[in-house]
Amino acid sequence: MAELSDDEYALFASVARSRRVRAGEALFRRGDLGTTMYVIASGAVELDFGEDLVGKMLGPREFFGELGLLIGDHARSADAGVVTEGELLELRHEEFQRLVERSPEVVSFFLRRAIMRVVLNEQGLIRRLRRRNQDLQAALDSLRSTAHQLSQTEALIRTDELTGLHNRRGLIQHLQDRQRNGATHGLGLLLVDCDRFKHVNDEHGHLVGDRVLQGVANILRSVAGPGDLACRLGGDEFCLLVKAETRDEVMRYAEFVVGTAHGLMQMPQVPPLICNLSLGACQVDPRREWNDWYARADAALYRAKRLGGNRVEWQDDARVPA
Repeated sequence: MAELSDDEYALFASVARSRRVRAGEALFRRGDLGTTMYVIASGAVELDFGEDLVGKMLGPREFFGELGLLIGDHARSADAGVVTEGELLELRHEEFQRLVERSPEVVSFFLRRAIMRVVLNEQGLIRRLRRRNQDLQAALDSLRSTAHQLSQTEALIRTDELTGLHNRRGLIQHLQDRQRNGATHGLGLLLVDCDRFKHVNDEHGHLVGDRVLQGVANILRSVAGPGDLACRLGGDEFCLLVKAETRDEVMRYAEFVVGTAHGLMQMPQVPPLICNLSLGACQVDPRREWNDWYARADAALYRAKRLGGNRVEWQDDARVPA
């Protein structure tokens, strides 16, 4: 679908350059090199692909020319002409970079749709125009490169830069995927907090504090199995979502994490490479949402901290099932 959502259109319009166009005006020709993407604010534009290919009539909120923006100096595959007087929004690389920095989630979703649309269009061209196979193959190579870059960008958006674990955005995406696939049964949640982490930062500095956080991340990464998810929620707070059918299974994970950190603390280390950990644990109720799971694990974590830390506390769901 070539039409932008409300969020996408508002975001693009906030940085794009406005251009008034007249009926009959040519925007570009097939074979022209271009680096600009267009969004129709009002009026209509026709794309003519030539030969035996069906043209396209585009209206408000629809976009075209995105390959020029994503790849750079891309040879246009159609003639673009204005059918009805109106207004276009023009986006070039510098404006698009500002969009990525301002709202990476909206841009990531747009890029996935745009790449999918382009891939489908190119596949149709291959079926109809075998004799242009070399040119189309070059276009597909460019698309693969762009898709790879997109994949890397999405991975960065979901990853905590310091530890390499998922960040909160990555966690939410993971949970949405699980809920979409009906895969939220038989899970346990561990909420992890570093004991006296402020003391580490104050006494040894933030570089040492960063190494301690990386040490905690390594413990969680070593515990996480296929399908599990280790995440840094922010600061010195982490979580681990694990496949576990019972309380005992969840607690085995939790006690291993606490015990491993405590064991490493017994080794001579100046400055420190790890700290003791407090954990709150609970079973995930698939009928409820993340905020509920978090609240239960957080209540247990608060108890663990209040009791001196370096321990695990469990939280049952005391409420009446919905």
